[in-house]
Parts: sequence; C-alpha cells; structure tokens
Amino acid sequence: MPADTDFYWDLAEDFLARDAVDEGTLMGFPCLRVNGDFFSTCDHRTGDLIVKLSRVRVSDMIARGEGESFAPAGRVFKEWLLVRERDADRWRALMEEAVTFVGET
Repeated sequence: MPADTDFYWDLAEDFLARDAVDEGTLMGFPCLRVNGDFFSTCDHRTGDLIVKLSRVRVSDMIARGEGESFAPAGRVFKEWLLVRERDADRWRALMEEAVTFVGET
C-alpha cells in the first residue's frame, strides 16, 4: 500500500475491529464495507478520504466548502464526499457517520 494512504488505513483499523466491517474493493480502490455495503475508502493515488453519506449531507458539505464531489472519470457520485485535508478527528467522525448511514440504509 503506498505511503500516502497510511493516514486513512491507520484510522480504518478501529472500524475493521468491528464484526460487521470488512475490506473490499470499489472501482479499484480498497475500501471499507459494513454488512457488505461500501461506506468509506481513500483515493489510492492521493490518500484523500471518500465517504458515503446522504445526498443532502454531501450537498450541504460541498456548499460549505467542507469537501468536494467525488467524480472519478468525470461522473459525479452524489452520495460520496471527498475530503482532502488531513484531520484525524474529522475523518474519524465522517467515517463514523458513513458507517452509520450505510448500516441503516
């Protein structure tokens, strides 16, 4: 795993300790799944956080400048938010929000 993804995977360890969470691959990105559904990954080229949240939440966060659209190959995924700024507390909170969102849907 490239060194630029270590920040993400260090945070992911706490989630992987949960019974319902495991690793998978989403569009070539290693990712985390809860009960088989994807909730979080990091861009394997940049290490940026990518989380699945409600469309409304993603839109709100983008409007406030708290993240960006996730648009691999130009296609926007409306329930996925990309966060570049490294902040362990913020990333952990967003990953927690994502695991809850995906786990409840």
